Amino acid sequence: GALKLIKELRPSWKPSEVKLKFFTDGITNKLLGCYVGAVMQDVVLVRIYGNKTELLVDRENEVKSFRVLQAHRCAPRLYCTFNNGLCYEFLQGTALEPEHIRSQPVFRLIARQLAKYHAIHAHNGWVPQSDLWLKMGKYFALIPKYFEDPEQNARLNTEVPSPRCLREELVWLQQSLSVLGSPVVLCHNDLLCKNIIYNEEAGNVKFIDYEYAGYNYQAYDIGNHFNEFAGLNEVDYSHYPQRVFQLQWLHSYLEAYKEYKGQTSEVTDREVEVLYVQVNQFALASHFFWGLWALIQAKVSTIDFDFLGYAVLRFNQYFK
Repeated sequence: GALKLIKELRPSWKPSEVKLKFFTDGITNKLLGCYVGAVMQDVVLVRIYGNKTELLVDRENEVKSFRVLQAHRCAPRLYCTFNNGLCYEFLQGTALEPEHIRSQPVFRLIARQLAKYHAIHAHNGWVPQSDLWLKMGKYFALIPKYFEDPEQNARLNTEVPSPRCLREELVWLQQSLSVLGSPVVLCHNDLLCKNIIYNEEAGNVKFIDYEYAGYNYQAYDIGNHFNEFAGLNEVDYSHYPQRVFQLQWLHSYLEAYKEYKGQTSEVTDREVEVLYVQVNQFALASHFFWGLWALIQAKVSTIDFDFLGYAVLRFNQYFK
């Protein structure tokens, strides 16, 4: 199937010479790179959507976000879409690990790039609304009540909070967070290490994967990124950034955000402090969101990953 697409997108490539490289990092989709020659210079990425991921991801919205970000030179080129996936340009650079995202100068580059996303004005005249609560409500309706596998079912009943408890928390979250005054901006919403490509030569970072992109609270996007300091395969929340680091990060972010918004004023300690409070409260919503997400994935995904265990981790951290 990928070769059929390549025939359209790269007619000059000989089908017999096309090499395929499978990328195994993702836990939502399958991804392969197609290229010719000895070095991966011009690579076409083909992404095949994971099983039933349309329950979790609004595919039309993803393509819309992709196009908006591309127009603002924030995204690779989108070559084509097909029924169960899409093709896009491969960005040269390194997909980061948790130890990189806290290092200089990388964390400042990430803060500035996220500010650039958040300053994009893609809506004409209307005030954007966050779809966070709508999405979480949808996810909540999809969480499995039981598993066929008796061992998994036992874990669901003993280690995961009951649906009733989760519903109460969701109501509390919405009441507590929507009044914090965090602006609604165009967010990436899934800024984990592997979605950040660092090009050392060019001295920049680019973000990839816009499946969860959309209008959301500014503080959610940042809090979600801070949660990702814990990693994905060996999750360790002692790596969640400390206050001193966060203040530096948020200062860099606000400087860039004001710059991109065409505001000239200096960043005050007060502004950084307000954002700090919002971000660490919204980090709760991020735990809750990915906890619900992981429960659904545990039911539908064919990818080899302990989604149920991951849900337990996120809910435990939320309550902690």
